[in-house]
Parts: sequence; C-alpha cells; structure tokens
Amino acid sequence: MGETLTRWKRVCKSKKLKMNKIRGKAIGAKMVLVMRTEKGLFGSDALCRHMAWPIHWGGKIKDGCLRCPLHQTSYHPEDGSVNEWSPAHYFPAYGRLLGKLRKPTPLKTYDVREHEGYVEIDMRS
Repeated sequence: MGETLTRWKRVCKSKKLKMNKIRGKAIGAKMVLVMRTEKGLFGSDALCRHMAWPIHWGGKIKDGCLRCPLHQTSYHPEDGSVNEWSPAHYFPAYGRLLGKLRKPTPLKTYDVREHEGYVEIDMRS
C-alpha cells in the first residue's frame, strides 16, 4: 500500500484534462506534464529537449503530436520520440540553424492513469 502512495502522484483532476490538452506540474524538483489524446493518456518531462522550454506554457497537441510553442519541436506522446526537431515553420532557415545547437533527443515518458477522479503519473516509470 505504501508503495502505491509514493509511486503515483496526482497531477490534476480528470475532468480538467480535456481532449488534446496538456497540464504541467512540478513534482518535487521535476517538471512533468500529462496530456489526453485520442489514443489515451500520456505523461512526459515538461521541458522541451531542444531549448528546455516548459512545453505546457503554450504547447499544443497538433496532428497527434506534442508541439513545443518555442520552435515547434514536436514529439510522439506514446514514447516521447522526436517527430520534428526545431522546424520553426515561420522561418525554416532559422529552425535549421537552431536545430543544430542540440542533437534530437526524445522526451522521457511516464505511465499515467486515472484513479479516483484524478490523473496520476508514475514517477518511477
């Protein structure tokens, strides 16, 4: 029983996480986010691996991917793999240049569940 209490951390009420929306939360010193898509609930680190921007500050689920608002780096929610690395669609040459500052790196993902009216994240996964 004690393991369950420390393993799963509440992020938000289930009813607050709407379809194709993101919620972020600090759990200890770690920033994480949860998202709801047509494929289910997913969780990951909250900081974009490109420039460490908190994705939940303006990020969106677009075309089934989690998209950072800063340079539009996008990730697959299911496994955190990179979909596009710094495309910066508003100015592609700028995106290519910024993309070279760091090599494409996936987001760390976590198991997520709904339990007793809350969305919870497993920080050990």
